[in-house]
Amino acid sequence: MGRILSIDFGRRRCGLAATDPLRIVASGLATVATAQLVDFVSKYTAAEGVDLIVVGEPRDMKGNPSESTRYLKPAIARLRKALPDMEIISFDERFTSVLAHRAMLDGGLGKMARRDKALVDEISATIILNDYLQSRAYQEKNNTKI
Repeated sequence: MGRILSIDFGRRRCGLAATDPLRIVASGLATVATAQLVDFVSKYTAAEGVDLIVVGEPRDMKGNPSESTRYLKPAIARLRKALPDMEIISFDERFTSVLAHRAMLDGGLGKMARRDKALVDEISATIILNDYLQSRAYQEKNNTKI
């Protein structure tokens, strides 16, 4: 069983998080410029034995794809082209930025640290990955119970 990598996609930068090899804990990994995403992910997956990539899918309050989905689709296509054997799935990312800011507040980070958008993106990717690990789809796929 390999790691799972998650991506919080943004037009300028992307937050990334990954599980440990046993898929128990999700941890923030990095924030990379969107233009460098495919290169970073290709190198990381080769070095760390990643089996699955979960990409946060932006949705509106009604669950429909949001306006920013139009930027995400070409990025996923580039990832699929670079990693043709990798399973890449989309997962609902609603409210992850709000939750990331709340986590930063609860963690006692100062005002300047909370303004760090790269850190928010990395925390958002971690939240997406944790939500995926707790989801019914993941549990059923791996025959485990919550």
